[in-house]
Amino acid sequence: MKISVIIPVYNAEKFVSHAVESALQFDEVYEIILIEDKSPDNALQICEQLSEKYERVQLHQHPDKGNHGAGPSRNLGMEKATGDFLAFLDADDYFLPNRFTVEKEFFKNPEVEGVYGALGVDYYSEKAKEQYYRVFADRLTTIYKKHHPKDIFFGLIHMRGTFGLFSIDTLTIRRASLIKKMKVWFKPHLRLHEDTEFLLRLSYYLDLYPGSINKAIAMRGVHEDNRITKVDTHVIDPAISRALLWNEIDQWVQTEDQIPEKAKIHIKRMHRSFQIAKAPKLKKWKMVIKFLFMDYRSIRSGLYNINFKHSLIS
Repeated sequence: MKISVIIPVYNAEKFVSHAVESALQFDEVYEIILIEDKSPDNALQICEQLSEKYERVQLHQHPDKGNHGAGPSRNLGMEKATGDFLAFLDADDYFLPNRFTVEKEFFKNPEVEGVYGALGVDYYSEKAKEQYYRVFADRLTTIYKKHHPKDIFFGLIHMRGTFGLFSIDTLTIRRASLIKKMKVWFKPHLRLHEDTEFLLRLSYYLDLYPGSINKAIAMRGVHEDNRITKVDTHVIDPAISRALLWNEIDQWVQTEDQIPEKAKIHIKRMHRSFQIAKAPKLKKWKMVIKFLFMDYRSIRSGLYNINFKHSLIS
């Protein structure tokens, strides 16, 4: 295997060296591509030192040397990659020694286009644990059972009950399959949930297989400044962004004739539920009543999604 590991780097001077060195432990890792995204800290200098120290480490920036976000940075990394397989790693996370153990066997089968595994949690400080244990606890981020690749898309859009999810850090994909089957990679205008949206579409286009789903193959580094737990000038409110995420998914599925109509209807309902959740309180119940009136038959027959029920009482 020749694996290209893509690491977007933003404000990660404390962590990026550990991330890079965790990827360098594997002979299968052909190259590590750092995309420095105009960090306000000393990350660029650290990346320059890493690229000088290690032959397999490449450093790139966007052509305008500006800040474009994690999605466009991963896109640039994929454009620069020359390996047969692609893997991803956030700059504040790291790989475990078993990261590619299952993958090496699975990819001997040319029909396997991608493999996903479980992500663990590492709290980098007691303060971080106090702040974010309620968010991550000690749970694995994983799909809970082994499923056929054709079921992954439907599970990720919540049509398969308790299903779970996987992280971009634990995904390995065949580069040729990505280029052939998926024309749009990460959406540049999504600044939050961009990886969720990408993985969901990827699961429709590529056959993804379960690797190590009961034991972590990478670790999420949790610290006081994790992007997912912060709202800054580059990231809109998460409640609103989730509605925007499902709007993106809703618009995309309308362009795919092979996606079953029941899945398109389900996604539209998911989008509506998050629209309701983000609506001002005075408007919220008007939208609820309208939704109930429009979808009375579906609700009566039990076809509505449990996430909608949760949104009504949140």
